[in-house]
Amino acid sequence: MVRRPATPLSEWTATKSNHRTARIRGLGVSLVKRTLRFRASLSDAIASEAWRQIDILRHIRNHAVRNYYRSDYHNRPSEYDQNTNLKHWNTRWPLFAEPSQHAAQQAIGQIYSDLEGLQERRNNGYDVGRLRWQGAGEFRSVSSNQPRRWNVDHNTGGERFVRFRLEKIGWFNIRANRPVPDADEITEAILKKQKTGEWYLSLVVEVADTPEKPALSEIEPQDCVGVDLGITSYIHTSDNLTVDTLDLSEEYDRLRREQRMLSRKQHSSHNWEQQREQVAKANRKIKRKVTDFQHKLTTWLVTEYDLVAVEDFDVIPMLEDSQNARNKQDAAWSRFVNFLEYKADLHGTHVITVNPAGTTKDCASCGVATEKPLWVREHSCPACGHTQDRDLNAATNILNRGLSQRGAGRSESTPMQTALPASAPQREAVDAKCVDELGSLGAWPRGSSPPPAGLGLSPHNHRH
Repeated sequence: MVRRPATPLSEWTATKSNHRTARIRGLGVSLVKRTLRFRASLSDAIASEAWRQIDILRHIRNHAVRNYYRSDYHNRPSEYDQNTNLKHWNTRWPLFAEPSQHAAQQAIGQIYSDLEGLQERRNNGYDVGRLRWQGAGEFRSVSSNQPRRWNVDHNTGGERFVRFRLEKIGWFNIRANRPVPDADEITEAILKKQKTGEWYLSLVVEVADTPEKPALSEIEPQDCVGVDLGITSYIHTSDNLTVDTLDLSEEYDRLRREQRMLSRKQHSSHNWEQQREQVAKANRKIKRKVTDFQHKLTTWLVTEYDLVAVEDFDVIPMLEDSQNARNKQDAAWSRFVNFLEYKADLHGTHVITVNPAGTTKDCASCGVATEKPLWVREHSCPACGHTQDRDLNAATNILNRGLSQRGAGRSESTPMQTALPASAPQREAVDAKCVDELGSLGAWPRGSSPPPAGLGLSPHNHRH
């Protein structure tokens, strides 16, 4: 199989977008919701008032949760009933009437969204509990989904900041690191205070100019890829490309130091609160590095391929049972799959989640299952003699299952013919540092001169 040459991410985005536009010319496009996040700068007075109202919304939420669970099991109040009760609560407790009543209804509505999530997990066989009572500082945001509740002022005299007004809170600045939409283009606004003390404003908009996903019958085999998620390497694709995991040892050393210092402070004292923020900042740095890495990797996948098949992991039991739980939590597989799915809608790419059971054991050539311990890194089939890397075999099985699951119409081909020839090329290894610094796996063209030292790229056997 001949793969197309690697291209920088920005060029692939433009190329694929033009290709898709030509393909779907004359057809309609669907709306996709996208969230834009901005750093907010609140004055002391506005920040104090916003946090006070958020805490009142926390009390309203807790009161609604208590009212829900204290009701008869067969006559639980609906969201409409709780909003009706809110009017009586405002009379009984005037404090409840101070925040925006629309924001209060949004806080109550979030309860029923959480209940639906719990019920969905319960239907899938999980043992779930009830909604928790949220203590001081645990409820940290205020949201609104009606345009008349906010306003945007672009005429601030500068290009770095835009003024934003939220009902009952007031005007504050947001950093315009990207174009800020007009007020009538926003469908939802969420103001949140992070545990580090920073404020962020998230604006939800609808993107209309997204390409439609191509018909499965039009997708060529070389435009499909299976992705095996792992620990020794973050991903291993059916094209025999591996990306290493991030090295976060220095970040975790700092986090442990900050946590030790926190444990020596008197709980709830001023020094304890200051040190708690330092712990939150150390955690934030880890999360940001992992999230940035996942954004770059998933963007590359959805712009490089028309169909991506990935494992559908149940991460919680793995974290509970594994002695390597921290590394698996750092991998954040669920978030990685979520990024893939929402970016696929933006770029017109199919993402298929498949059951991972047996993908490592089954032979990608003949389908015969072979037991092998974790330390065995090579698949060798006793039935047909097929031999290849263990993770490559799993990635190929994931792709074959995804194509079969969607009925891609290649039943006349054998599993290996569908995804990868038996004579697979030697693995290409990409260091996580390359993805983190360059922002794309294709940041240098294959077949060109060897990459700079330290990027972790294998200079041999590049596909043209």
